Amino acid sequence: MKTVLKNTTRMELRQLPIRVIPSVKRTCIVAALLLAVLNSANAQSSILDAGIRLQQTVNLYSENGIALSYSNKALLPDRLYFGFSYATSRLGTAFNTYAIKQDNYLVSAAWYFRENHVIRPFVRLNTGYFSADYVEAIFNVLPQSSLLLSSDFGICFQTGLPLKISTSLGYNFITGNGLSGPGTLFPVFYQLTLSWNIFDRTKLSHHQSLPQKLKL
Repeated sequence: MKTVLKNTTRMELRQLPIRVIPSVKRTCIVAALLLAVLNSANAQSSILDAGIRLQQTVNLYSENGIALSYSNKALLPDRLYFGFSYATSRLGTAFNTYAIKQDNYLVSAAWYFRENHVIRPFVRLNTGYFSADYVEAIFNVLPQSSLLLSSDFGICFQTGLPLKISTSLGYNFITGNGLSGPGTLFPVFYQLTLSWNIFDRTKLSHHQSLPQKLKL
């Protein structure tokens, strides 16, 4: 069944009219409201990284979206992070094609090692919700949603700016075969995330390429 679904999505080279994507709009609105609430709080010394995430499922789709990551100044600052992310094939392989449109909503908790270093390994645990839109009515009998439980580990590069560049390799513990779960929910994925600490009010001219407080 998984092979059938994969073969079906090969039609993605055929073009579709660009349509408004309600799920993407709703997610952006929720993320904007969350940013506003957090930004209104006392943010000094806390960290809120907001950015874009590029995700590739091995042997299947590219899924892109947004990512937020928050570390509170009063709770293991710059080591323990809580996050939210939304990645969708609508902004990747399925953009303007016949590929299956699927959405991943995740909340996460991450631990970053080597505080005050440029290169920082991290581990992250994620959970959330997965949904797929097969478009064609013939596929309505197939599973279209699932809980998500995954973990990923990677490396974060802290620059002299409030910019972070992170890359990671992850594994979905809940997958599907088209019968017991969505056939496009594959196990292995990798990510690239570019984020900016929006709580950092320091002028860019005051940032150094490698601040003295950061070690290699």
